[in-house]
Amino acid sequence: MKHSLLQLRNLCLTLVILATAPAIAMSAESLPAEKAGTIGKPQGKIAFIREGNVWVMTPSGANQELISKSLNANGRLTWSPDGKKIAFTRSGNVNVQAPDNSGGLHKLYDLFVAYIDSAHANNLQFWYSLTGDMGSRGPEYTADGTRIIFWKDVNANNVNALQWNYQIYMMDSSGGHVEALRHDRQGIDSFLVAPSMNANGDIACVAHFNSRMQGLVVLPKEKFTMSMDSVTALALKNPNCVAPAWSPDGKWLAYVNNSLDDGSLYITTADLKEQYLVYTPPPAMGLYTVAPSFSPDSKWLTFSTTDGSIWICDITGNGARRLTGPGKDKFPAWSKTP
Repeated sequence: MKHSLLQLRNLCLTLVILATAPAIAMSAESLPAEKAGTIGKPQGKIAFIREGNVWVMTPSGANQELISKSLNANGRLTWSPDGKKIAFTRSGNVNVQAPDNSGGLHKLYDLFVAYIDSAHANNLQFWYSLTGDMGSRGPEYTADGTRIIFWKDVNANNVNALQWNYQIYMMDSSGGHVEALRHDRQGIDSFLVAPSMNANGDIACVAHFNSRMQGLVVLPKEKFTMSMDSVTALALKNPNCVAPAWSPDGKWLAYVNNSLDDGSLYITTADLKEQYLVYTPPPAMGLYTVAPSFSPDSKWLTFSTTDGSIWICDITGNGARRLTGPGKDKFPAWSKTP
């Protein structure tokens, strides 16, 4: 009975917030040239995943180079600011069948780092483990490169876990000093995932609540521990907005709208007050809902489509071109230096 009352309370709260919180107005307009500033030729390098391995190429799609032959890389990649390392997620699974015939396939994740110099020395299977909890994923180096923000399922290594328990964590770049930034698991339906942090320490992430609803929130570092009810109210203003990623200059936040009637790539201002359309995939093709990635000068974005292609496009929506595919390529990440 107690659990039923809690569910009723959450439903009533959601209905009240939906009635009072203004929904974000999705603009179909592109960023005006005068707001974008000068857009030059894309610089730097782009890492991506092909058939579970980590590759690197130039922004023209040339000079493709295998960096890590891990076979099971999956999800967001992130470059260290000095361009010497790439942190990535490797995935596995366990198939559990309990004595009462309950259970099923359970996904597992951990974080690793590959070195560019090792690949150049033809050592494609050298990497080191950052985590060993089987639940960590979605890494992102902080702007100064000293720490990594990520999210994990705290229950991932419990074979009898009936529910996931997602939390946002930070650790130093070598995998030590791991700390949870929030402790949300007050109810089974509310949690935060997919964090991205700007140089000021503000964290953009995706809030999930009531089993099916999700939305984008930006939490200043001094308010990151606000109540989940308050976070939910903010997320409801930005429904269906997922996979956030800050630009290096902190001016823009990219995200994907994954609603059935949209499915496009957008950028928004840091205060979430202005939204601009960057790219809409053609019919029968979608965007992967893993964070896109900005070029070092914050003028270009790279992203992947569900036909296994890597794309780039400038922030005004011009210059869109396919770099790889169709095939088995996904989850690109731009280097932080030219």
